[in-house]
Amino acid sequence: IDLGTTYSCVSYVDEFGKPVIVTNADSELTTPSVVFFESPDNIIVGKEAKNSSKVYPDRVATFIKREMGNNEYTYEVDGKHYKPEQVSSYILRKLVADAMQSVGEITDVVITCPAYFGISEREATKNAGMLAGLEVHHVLNEPTAAAIYYGVDKTKDGEVVLVYDLGGGTFDVSILEIGD
Repeated sequence: IDLGTTYSCVSYVDEFGKPVIVTNADSELTTPSVVFFESPDNIIVGKEAKNSSKVYPDRVATFIKREMGNNEYTYEVDGKHYKPEQVSSYILRKLVADAMQSVGEITDVVITCPAYFGISEREATKNAGMLAGLEVHHVLNEPTAAAIYYGVDKTKDGEVVLVYDLGGGTFDVSILEIGD
């Protein structure tokens, strides 16, 4: 799962060993990382939430990834306070629910994060996954995930790869050496 600042997506490795991006309920490859707290009983994630931000800006959480690991930050709506990992868990639930329509049951995941994320941000990301009911096996650097995708069938041992990660909230450049 790429839990992004502005957009998120899910992929899996198919029976041929190839990574495949799963479309969401809107038949799109990415889902806006936006949460609309319409009411205490109705929390909406994705495209509809993003569209609602124009009308209800005080009820829509955006760019929550920027606060991951910040124990001082809470998003408040209707007098209730949400930690960044709680808000992110709603995004993860939506992503997984949509993906399960195509690929079946999903319980075990790897979630990507920016290369600069420290221990607290990674732990908050893992906690978001657990709050979403997922078994998070690893929180993987986004550039590493890109290099794995690139190198899954193209690279030779010892090849050096330059990876640009131009995301909605970050721009990372990493140099990786592919090997066993």
